Amino acid sequence: MKPKVIVIGGPTASGKSQLGIQLAKRLDTEIISCDSMQVYKEMNIGTAKPTNQEMSGIKHYMIDVVAPNEEFNVVKYVQMVRPIIQEILSRNKIPIIVGGTGMYVEALIYNIEFSDSNIDNNYRKELLEISKKEGNEKLYEKLEQIDAEYAKKIHINDTKRIIRGLEVYQQTGKTVTYYNSLSKLNESPYDFYIFGINIDREKLYQGINERIDNMLNNGLVEEVRDIYNKYKQFPTAMQGLGYKEVVQYLKNEYSYEQMVEKLKMETRRYAKRQLTWFRRYANMIWFDKEKMSMNEMIDAIMSGL
Repeated sequence: MKPKVIVIGGPTASGKSQLGIQLAKRLDTEIISCDSMQVYKEMNIGTAKPTNQEMSGIKHYMIDVVAPNEEFNVVKYVQMVRPIIQEILSRNKIPIIVGGTGMYVEALIYNIEFSDSNIDNNYRKELLEISKKEGNEKLYEKLEQIDAEYAKKIHINDTKRIIRGLEVYQQTGKTVTYYNSLSKLNESPYDFYIFGINIDREKLYQGINERIDNMLNNGLVEEVRDIYNKYKQFPTAMQGLGYKEVVQYLKNEYSYEQMVEKLKMETRRYAKRQLTWFRRYANMIWFDKEKMSMNEMIDAIMSGL
């Protein structure tokens, strides 16, 4: 039998972290974060990192692992996480992967491998300049022309992943879709148990709006300003949802009110894309948050292992 690994996914603000922590307590195990923004140090408020108190003594991996001015992507994530999974399993514990970054989850469960060629900073600067001057639409069109299938999976405003798709093609002559199709032929060494939290759309959006308000009240703008002033370059960090909008406000591209509305709107859109992404997994078991308590969800997970 293959070693078991639990995955908890779903949209932002649905309660994944809380479920993961409570489940880890019951199983006496540890959590691997699967969030493309929580990897960054100093970026705490905008990434909704669990506090030490919320972690309740449960060890978390892949939080605060790189500085905001460092490059980070799905390839590096997988390279770092695979040894962690093995290390947890070596102690006869079941790793729990918690997060909503669908691409990172998919790379793990489908054992995806593609070349992490050297980054061409000049090409990246060129793409960022196109985005700045002509808008993301121009970059998205370029991606559609070379990798229409991958383009369908990401939003037109997801600059980070659009650029990644263009970079992979520019560096290797092959598309992300090509590498993914090859990798899915490689059987995973683990038996993944995948669970998701489903929540009424209106309640989800209400929760997102409240979360954004709380982030702003807790100092999101100040956090972004401090990081922006401290570091001069941001290969990927400031492209993250919640950070790029505040940077645009700091650059006087938006009023405060416009920034708040854009933050809420883009986060709602992101949650919708997350749901679409995770619903592609036929073996994902969904829990209805309106009908099940946290303990009932945990009982259901443990009974299915």
